[in-house]
Amino acid sequence: MIRLENSQRTTTRLQYGQMSLLENINATADLRRLSLEQLEMVADEIRQYLLETMSRIGGHTGASLGAIELAVALHYAFDTPRDRLVWDVGHQAYAHKILTGRRDLLPTIKQYGGISGFLRRDESEYDTFGAGHASTSLSAALGMAIARDRKGADHHVVALIGDASLAGGMAMEAINQAGHLKTRLIVVLNDNEMSIAPAVGALTGYLNRIRGAQGYHRFKDEVEETLLAIPSLGGRLHHAAKTMKDAIAAAVLPGALVSELGFKYIGYVDGHNPRALVAALREAKQVKDGPVIVHALTTKGKGYPQAEKDYYRWHATGPFDLKTGKAVKAAAKAPTYTSVFGKTLCELMAKDPKIVALTAAMPDGTGVCDALEQFPDRSFDVGIAEQHCVTFAAGMSCEGLKPVCAIYSTFLQRGFDQVVHDVCIQNLNVKFCLDRGGIAGGDGPTHHGLLDIAYLRGVPNIVLMAPKDEGEMRDMMLTLVEHEGPAAMRYPRGSGAGVSIDREPQLLEIGKGEILRDGGEIAIVAYGSMVHPSLQAAQNLSRVGIETTVVNARFVKPLDAPLLLALARTKRLIVTVEEAYLAGGFGSAILELLEENGLQDKVRVVRIGIPDRLVTHGDAKLLLAKYGLDADGIYTRVRESIEVLDDRRAKPQKVSS
Repeated sequence: MIRLENSQRTTTRLQYGQMSLLENINATADLRRLSLEQLEMVADEIRQYLLETMSRIGGHTGASLGAIELAVALHYAFDTPRDRLVWDVGHQAYAHKILTGRRDLLPTIKQYGGISGFLRRDESEYDTFGAGHASTSLSAALGMAIARDRKGADHHVVALIGDASLAGGMAMEAINQAGHLKTRLIVVLNDNEMSIAPAVGALTGYLNRIRGAQGYHRFKDEVEETLLAIPSLGGRLHHAAKTMKDAIAAAVLPGALVSELGFKYIGYVDGHNPRALVAALREAKQVKDGPVIVHALTTKGKGYPQAEKDYYRWHATGPFDLKTGKAVKAAAKAPTYTSVFGKTLCELMAKDPKIVALTAAMPDGTGVCDALEQFPDRSFDVGIAEQHCVTFAAGMSCEGLKPVCAIYSTFLQRGFDQVVHDVCIQNLNVKFCLDRGGIAGGDGPTHHGLLDIAYLRGVPNIVLMAPKDEGEMRDMMLTLVEHEGPAAMRYPRGSGAGVSIDREPQLLEIGKGEILRDGGEIAIVAYGSMVHPSLQAAQNLSRVGIETTVVNARFVKPLDAPLLLALARTKRLIVTVEEAYLAGGFGSAILELLEENGLQDKVRVVRIGIPDRLVTHGDAKLLLAKYGLDADGIYTRVRESIEVLDDRRAKPQKVSS
């Protein structure tokens, strides 16, 4: 095994051989039997195992490489799982999983039936709190600390959080409460100056000033030691010494803000030096009278040159060649919805100076990176702050701009009240473009966008739409920005259907669907990503003599009432298809429309979608098939529904006496 230079490790062996220490670590108690000197070797072995595994299957490569020594030091310094370790987000917790009995399961991560890419309480007792969204660890850990104190227990509670997550509203609220309560709590700040994208905001500048103020820490300690060493004054000067050093802190140290908030500050410490980390964590354990922050500086992608140089792209990867770092190319596919969104947004911004683009720490994931580059004065990455993003956009709308908020469906859940209170109640001209609307694949339950239809449909004033493919997506984007008032468009993760996107986008009539196939006594009404599978199902049904009408609904709010009511009067079966939860969704909207018009008993309605259960992680195609949301599943459900109708028709009806 090649040893990596401590604090300067920028290369790693390209292939790993027999593990020596790591293969004997099946629980954190095994780790704590090692000497401090052996921790660096453990970290090296984890790094090599991670690289080899991620090169084959992909995953959160750069994010996890940067937190390896932190995981090693935390489990070494604390008696986990008795001591509670709460991770934020979880994409940096691969080393944590390796050290907590899941080493041999790492090759299954994010795959169907395998371990989660994030934290899950039902996966391990070491995962004390589930996490897939950012900025949650401080609130959860504070709650655990208060519960510990109420029960009279004495274990430690440790929250790990990144510098970008620290800027999230929840995290700042938790810091405010923790400082007020003076609860014994340890916060480890993993400061790599990055989130998924480069960290933004005033807090980033504040942390930079702390990094540059370490000379003060040495100076203040020397001042206090010198004053206390004067024999004639001795202990009488203790208070004076403390007062003096605190005054110096207030004058010259950016970290004084941490103290003012009620936290003791320890740092900064090299986040890739296990010995230094353990020493800092042991010092933090001695603080009994309130919360403490341990400030660790880390490098995203640490130990793999390609990841360190391009940590943005390497945050999460597909399979790659371990020697060169080049991605293993998959077969050529249609452009992704995300890339089409980014390209079209820039085209629209070039024509309309009122359009502004916003994202919440996901410029590449949402495609806003193109707008940030081409229109830097009209594009904003607000950081991990969805609530702020929505209301920030609302303020822009008040002054005549057309803000477009590109946010994952699952992340907009964090700004729901702002959508209602700040945008829709005021009927402001804010647009929401919801990437990952539907099954998100390997990222699992915290990232599937299955709720947006239901959580937005009940809000007055908003228009909701979803394109059947990337060509119609361009039409909808133009329709969005030209519509006056709140509007949202959802679209799935991954590649489009492969249709042409060369033509200029066209305005669509709000609330107007389209009939793509006409005939028979059956109608399939599909929304968004389910239109093309429904068309394929209709073709397959035609081969066995069953003709169907296929409708691209386009809008769930407002619905195309004239079209749907006409179908209800002329068809014997309507099948609705949506890549979302059924409760409160697209199918429910159609049932409500029929009930309002007295047609609920005139036609049989069958809804296809996600039932009331959590959807695990795994390949998106596999999961869609599991819930009958592919062509075969739709075909089967339609045939079964026809058989039920035929059975009812064949049975003689009872006549009441």
